[in-house]
Amino acid sequence: MDPVRRFATRSAARSAARSAARSAARRAGRSGTAVAAACVAAVLLATGPAGAVGAAGGPADPPAESRVEVEIPGPENGGEAGSGRVRVPAGGRGGSAGHLSAAERSADGGVTKLIDNGPTADRLDVVVVGDGYTAAELAKFRTDAQEKWAEVTAVEPYTTYRNLFNVWTVDAVSRDSGVSGDPDPAAVRDTALGSYFWCEDIERLLCIDQPKVDAYVAKVPEADLVIVLANSAKYGGAGYNERSATLGYEGISTASADHAKSGQVAIHETGHSLGKLADEYFYPGVPGYETYTGPEPADSNSTTLPADRMAAQRAKWYRWLGEPSPDGGAVGAYEGGGYFVAGLYRPTDNSLMRVLGKPFNLPGVESMIAGFYQHARILTPLTPTDRTLRIRHTARAAVPRLAGADGRRLVVRWYLDGRELKRLEGRTEVRVADLRLFDARTHRLTATAEDRTPSVRNPEIARTLRSTATWSVRL
Repeated sequence: MDPVRRFATRSAARSAARSAARSAARRAGRSGTAVAAACVAAVLLATGPAGAVGAAGGPADPPAESRVEVEIPGPENGGEAGSGRVRVPAGGRGGSAGHLSAAERSADGGVTKLIDNGPTADRLDVVVVGDGYTAAELAKFRTDAQEKWAEVTAVEPYTTYRNLFNVWTVDAVSRDSGVSGDPDPAAVRDTALGSYFWCEDIERLLCIDQPKVDAYVAKVPEADLVIVLANSAKYGGAGYNERSATLGYEGISTASADHAKSGQVAIHETGHSLGKLADEYFYPGVPGYETYTGPEPADSNSTTLPADRMAAQRAKWYRWLGEPSPDGGAVGAYEGGGYFVAGLYRPTDNSLMRVLGKPFNLPGVESMIAGFYQHARILTPLTPTDRTLRIRHTARAAVPRLAGADGRRLVVRWYLDGRELKRLEGRTEVRVADLRLFDARTHRLTATAEDRTPSVRNPEIARTLRSTATWSVRL
């Protein structure tokens, strides 16, 4: 269970705790680490079991199924990547948007494949939906989407694997420009996705109406990851990191389109949704988070084991111990993480899962690559595989180019009836006439693309970095 969820409270204290959360959250928007920790403590106290009756017989919370868990971004001027998690209404503030004019309806819902790197079935498809863009601002939205994706792909391992991604935009036309809560809670705007700052009275928490977002995402086939861009320069975002049960995407990251730091918030959230990474920050001075005493976490970047025990048990990131990491220092076991000051260890001192603006650490990069390959295939047959190829035919395949600074390429190999044809290594097309067949039997021609990245040391992950295609061939 997520450590945050363990912080359940008695219903009699809920009303006072919520009041404390509101005050602390407002202060945390203006100050640094210590106040942010106070905000977290209050928020955690305020988010007990959904459905409990409030103090003094107050109204019950919304039912559990109407709320979803989101991550709160860290303060704008602080170092923390996040400030814990809170449950928010899945439908946002509720209410329906105003009616669009005929011209607005005509512009609404348009789908553009902003970056095309191959078939949807073989790529990780990112869907970007904008909110607070009027019909006249849709060109700005597409520019904002392109610029925000450029921020994402400036961070490894996105840089190396950028060609595994397709990026789609969906035009969501809003009646008003901008989003609610910008610049202050009194600002209310009529927008397509109902985005709003001050979610749960936390200024930088940018929430959305998830069913409305889903209605736009459904226009794109097989979405794997969703980014909602708010037409705002105000700092904020949120991480909706639960997999969609209906559309299958891994999560939603919300971000302000025109704030320089919000892209880092979105990348951090993909660490959760794609990499399945735990938060590596923690809360000094927050009651209940002094020492973790639970079981070994499932997350690949969190452990109860100090470095010597990790190495002895060959557990978690033991293969990386002692290696210099791109976020600074060497991989080890640094105490503090998963919100707890003690009892849990993280791989490095300050990776992106703890501090915005830092890279992923080495174990984090490995987990992110594993997440990419859950959705992407690196060999796409261009010649149909459902018919037998004859002597005049050619088997063709497409293999994406890796964009890393080391110039490394995917390894392509060919096999005939399971026997490797070493002379064909590296080719992406092979003529049947070049196979030197000498009988009339039907044979199997197989192409394999393999990623031998040094960024993956776990053999179980390495086995997933491979794609094949097979054709039947004969004279």
